[in-house]
Amino acid sequence: MGTWEKIGLFLSVGVGSGTIGINYSHELMHQKNKRERWLGDTLLAMVLYSHFRSEHLLVHHRYVATPRDPVTARYGEGFHRFFPRVLRECWHSAFNAEKVMLARKDLPWTDLSNPFFKYWALQIGFLLLACLLGGYAGLALFIFQSFVAIWQLELVNYVEHYGLTRKHLGEGKYEHVQPRQSWNAAHKTSNWLLINLQRHSDHRYKPDRRFPLLQNYTKADAPQLPYGYPVMTMAAMYPRLWKRIMNLRVQRWREIYYPEITE
Repeated sequence: MGTWEKIGLFLSVGVGSGTIGINYSHELMHQKNKRERWLGDTLLAMVLYSHFRSEHLLVHHRYVATPRDPVTARYGEGFHRFFPRVLRECWHSAFNAEKVMLARKDLPWTDLSNPFFKYWALQIGFLLLACLLGGYAGLALFIFQSFVAIWQLELVNYVEHYGLTRKHLGEGKYEHVQPRQSWNAAHKTSNWLLINLQRHSDHRYKPDRRFPLLQNYTKADAPQLPYGYPVMTMAAMYPRLWKRIMNLRVQRWREIYYPEITE
């Protein structure tokens, strides 16, 4: 293959790794079975984004739709500002969350039970394997597909909660997560592709519920996207188009659920 053919091929691999690989790892990381969680960790290591498990389970699910969740896109925040912010903040929030968990057991972050050691070992293993199979070119292409997969993941994260918030109750407390804190899409084909990830409100309500059992919410219970994730993630890469589609929907959402809040 020529250089551009290789780049095109690994661009496609990265899209597959992000759309399918990370999505399936998300399903697996939520299960209680240790074997399934290990499989989820392995899939994440294939895109060099292992800390996503800690960030997702310990930070995102707890603080979604609040300023303490890096992954919740702020109202008016374009994806190209969101992406570098998330790359920077998510790693730190994931590491600090695991550090706090260990501190509760009177253990330092250097204790081998810290999953970050497993994350690093798996990622280094895949980097070495890529180098062994393809030399420096193979290593570069592996890192490239990882970047594309991470881009794909964070596009989905951006779409899922853009502009949505939870009411602050004072003293650092927020209302419980409701179906209205996630954008949903009932489009059949994209739900087949993404194993019902677009039924996101129900996943937020029952995180360990397996994907075939996730329930759909109507517009009476949760905000709805006009199109499925594939179309919406493409729109998110063009901030003006995205804001034209979504900002009025966010404003209507606020008027429906939080009419007493003006700011």
